[in-house]
Amino acid sequence: MNSRGPADQGLHLIPFRGLRYVPELVGSLAAVTSPPYDVVVRPDGLLHLESADPHNIVRLILPQADTASARHEQAAATLNRWLAEGILAPDPEPALYVYEQRNGEILQRGVIGALALSGPADGIVLPHEDVMADVVEDRADLMRTTEAHLEPLLLTYRSDGNATGATAVIERTINRPPLLATTTEDGFSHRLWAVTDAAERSVVEADLARHQALIADGHHRWATYLRLQREHTVPGPWDFGLVLLVDTARYPLRVRSIHRLLHGLPVADALAALTGHFRIRDIEGPLPRALDALAGAAAEGNAFLLAGDGGFHLADRPDEALLTRTVPADRPAAWRTLDATVLHSALLDHVWQIPDDPAHIAYIHDTAAAVEQAERHNSTAVLIHPVREEVVRDLARQGVTMPRKSTSFGPKPATGLVLRSLTLG
Repeated sequence: MNSRGPADQGLHLIPFRGLRYVPELVGSLAAVTSPPYDVVVRPDGLLHLESADPHNIVRLILPQADTASARHEQAAATLNRWLAEGILAPDPEPALYVYEQRNGEILQRGVIGALALSGPADGIVLPHEDVMADVVEDRADLMRTTEAHLEPLLLTYRSDGNATGATAVIERTINRPPLLATTTEDGFSHRLWAVTDAAERSVVEADLARHQALIADGHHRWATYLRLQREHTVPGPWDFGLVLLVDTARYPLRVRSIHRLLHGLPVADALAALTGHFRIRDIEGPLPRALDALAGAAAEGNAFLLAGDGGFHLADRPDEALLTRTVPADRPAAWRTLDATVLHSALLDHVWQIPDDPAHIAYIHDTAAAVEQAERHNSTAVLIHPVREEVVRDLARQGVTMPRKSTSFGPKPATGLVLRSLTLG
């Protein structure tokens, strides 16, 4: 098979020699892990991770320095120092990795490996969100400088639901002692196993070759993989990207929203601008009760919950003339009626006239954090209801991307449990 292109039939996953922390040389495995880089959005959250352990992975994925180039060079120097000191060490042989996350009733299992890269036109790995060029540029420079994939993307596929193929390998593997086991402060337990047996790996690879995948989390990193592949004309490790593949027929993911924090826009001004375009109602708290009201309204049509002044305000029943005037008509109806589409096309672009850049909008996964930051800074948090996975997948199969940061699939893999060096293959 040509290593420069995607598998002929579908997903082409290969083993790699994972870089992993040596437990005896760090405080604890939980203390060196982090959420994905784009979830660590608050400065206090970054400081907390940096303080958890001097070797926390956040020092690689979000290095701190005055310039972008200095940050990335610092990350590369830190990675090389940790390798030289034995803090991180490569596994002795290439492997696929079975990964499990559990928290109460939530159970997710999947396979981590190096996936052959393919563009959207190939129909093998399906993106569902747009990306920002500046973020891709930043991640590309970090990967290029460190020569490493520091955190796996989260991709999903759907089997027929039977315990065969990759699922059978996973369920056999979890009966063995794991390479590592830890519980992070969010309450999730994590276990990792190496699958080195050639026959078992072949079963996984043959099964996955029959499937296509949806990017659940990591659109910017996937776009970065493709950009760096184009820079390397010789076939090699840059033709593959570090991913976690989860069969959602066996282990359904949770789909949550990513909320918007509108810097410098007080709630009173946001509501005044909406008058005449949406029905506005004050909703009683606390936050869970207000979110229930949002869910009820979202079942009937587009709805948004605004917060930041100590209260909650539900905006629903948008004016059809506004939608006709502002929402592009050249997309499927499922796209035109998305809350994220209406939010960006009608509200941000036309009603509030807010540029979609970090100086004006922050994207926050945690609902309570979005409200707290809006109240602290006299700004507006716009809370939206999540999209169903089947809607996301259907649009992706049509080649239609959603507005960026429309969804948050989870649980996301912990960063820091296994890394991939591009110099080891």
